[in-house]
Amino acid sequence: MNEVDIIRLKEFRQLKKQIRGSKDYLIVGIDVAKDKHNAFFGTATGKTLFKRLVFENNIEGFERLLIQADAIKIQHSVKKIVFGLEPTANYHKPLGEFLIKCGHMVVLVSGVAVKRNRELLDGRWDKHDTKDSANVADLISQGKCLYYEYPSMELRELRSLLSLKRRLKKQEHGLKVRIRNHLLAIYFPELDRYFGQSESDSLEIIKWCLNPSVIAGLEYEQFLQVVAPQKRRIWQQNRLKAIWKKAVDSIGCDAGESLEFEAKVMVEGLRQVRESISEVSDKIEDICLQFPEYSYLLTIPGFGPDVSSKVIGAISNPFRFNSGKQVLKMAGMDLSANRSGKNSDSAIPVISKKGKADLRYALYQAALIASIRDRYFIAYYTNKLRGREKEKGIKTKMRVKLAAKLLIIAWTLMKKKERFSPDYLNID
Repeated sequence: MNEVDIIRLKEFRQLKKQIRGSKDYLIVGIDVAKDKHNAFFGTATGKTLFKRLVFENNIEGFERLLIQADAIKIQHSVKKIVFGLEPTANYHKPLGEFLIKCGHMVVLVSGVAVKRNRELLDGRWDKHDTKDSANVADLISQGKCLYYEYPSMELRELRSLLSLKRRLKKQEHGLKVRIRNHLLAIYFPELDRYFGQSESDSLEIIKWCLNPSVIAGLEYEQFLQVVAPQKRRIWQQNRLKAIWKKAVDSIGCDAGESLEFEAKVMVEGLRQVRESISEVSDKIEDICLQFPEYSYLLTIPGFGPDVSSKVIGAISNPFRFNSGKQVLKMAGMDLSANRSGKNSDSAIPVISKKGKADLRYALYQAALIASIRDRYFIAYYTNKLRGREKEKGIKTKMRVKLAAKLLIIAWTLMKKKERFSPDYLNID
């Protein structure tokens, strides 16, 4: 954490404490859009200083915003300026980076908070860009804002690649499902049961001879040469022979001339996506090696390169969190319950799932692996289950708790720059 980040974080925390009713701040609420932004200028006491400024999403527009803000600051003898942005896709990032580079304080306002606060301002539910900029300023005046993180270039690249990998994974899953639920289900249903046992052989069959009538017209040796010309093991030969026999009495629909082309395109597309995922994963690991915390995270049982990279991308600077509760809230692993009325005492808390779903999934997988492979985690997990073995879903619940503990341990190791020790299982 460099000196600039430390100063920005201290200023933000001071802002949260002092902003309510303060006369020292000029609050600039900005409703972000793709082409033009709307800005509202006011104070924390609820006074409107300039109702509406529309400026372009370019350097001239940004400079116009700063000129207007400086003019109002001098005219009304205000000491500090704080700019508040409501995140809209990625359109707010160039403006936020520009303002931070110019040395200004920038905060974020949650879109959910803006939506709920809109009804409280005037009792109406309609959306209006001018009103939303005033809405953003009103939330900042109440201290209901978020820290605007300005990550390093390495962290930006890591997050961008993690996002790319996530999208590629979705493409891979989509292609795989379409191959099984579209091509196989229609033309060769019998092959689907073998798909999970030997996916590489199944893809070769789909690519070169998906039509069962074509397979039935080939001798067994010819079929082997087409789908598996390399050296084959006995179990592979037995499976391919079973598929070859199934093709004779297949219930698949009649295939047209375009089937071969479609199957080839989809199989090649799946393989290309997987090659891209492999390349992206290698690039992610190269970037992670630049973070000293990466080597410490790898010492945690269940943490591999994938989980460790996601934890670094999510936590980034461990010192921006004051407590473990904030870390859990970031991941959506904080507990929440609807305690109201007669059932308030018996309400069972569950995780909120308001944070990063990708991180939660990775942590659960890490907890699953650690609880069956590492002796310290096996003992910890077993002690948590003792006396509750017959409860419905208790194993999953305890692994979710273990996943939350793994996140706290990872955060602690990143702060202290230490390797994992079994003693960390005793921390809360």
